Amino acid sequence: MKKYVFFDFDGTVFDTAEGITKCVQYALDKLGIKAELSELMCFAGPPLTEMFSRKYGFDAKTAEEAVALYRERYRPIGWAECSPFEGMHEMILKLREKGITTVVTTSKPKYFADRILEKHGMTGDFDLVCGSEFDGTRGKKWEVIDYALQQLNITADEAVLIGDRMYDVDGAKKCGMDCIGVRFGYAEPNELEEHGAIYVAENPEDLYEFLMKE
Repeated sequence: MKKYVFFDFDGTVFDTAEGITKCVQYALDKLGIKAELSELMCFAGPPLTEMFSRKYGFDAKTAEEAVALYRERYRPIGWAECSPFEGMHEMILKLREKGITTVVTTSKPKYFADRILEKHGMTGDFDLVCGSEFDGTRGKKWEVIDYALQQLNITADEAVLIGDRMYDVDGAKKCGMDCIGVRFGYAEPNELEEHGAIYVAENPEDLYEFLMKE
C-alpha cells in the first residue's frame, strides 16, 4: 500500500466534461469553426494547447488564442459545470482514514481545481493541490507530478497516480511512477492498458480495494 496517492482531476475525481466541451465549442465558434459537443470529448483531460494543436492543426499562437477564448466562458460559467464522480469523495476519505496522503495533480490551473473543490465541500479531501498556472507553468502532466514530489520531498516509488487518460499514464512513467487507470473517465477503449496502466479500476470501490492490496 502506497503512503501517497496522487489523483488526476478531470475524468478521475470530477466529471468536468460538460464545462470543458462547452467552453471549447465557444472558443472554436469565435474562431469560425463549428463543432458538435460530441466531437470535443478529447479535450477532457489533456492540456488545452496540446489538444487544440493536435485536433485542429493550430500553430502555437492560435492555440494560445483558443485557450484565452476558452477561458472567457470557463472563468464565469464553465468551471462550475461539473460534479464529483459518484463514490469518489467517500473513497478518498476512506484512504485518508488509513493515513494515506492524498494529492491532486492536474494539468488544469490550480485556481480552478481549488474553486471546484471548495464549491463541493471537498477542500479537506486533499493534503495538497498541484496544478498548472495561467502563464503556462507546469502545463504538462509530468511537470505537475514532479512538482508534487518536490513539495512532499518524496520519491516516485512512494506514490502512485490515479488517472483516466494516456497523458496520466505517460506523465507518471516519465517521473518513474506507476499509474492506476479508472474506467469511468474519458479514455478510449484499451487506451490505458496500451500505455501501461498497472490496473484499471471499474469504480471507486474497486479502486480502493486495489490500493489496499498494493
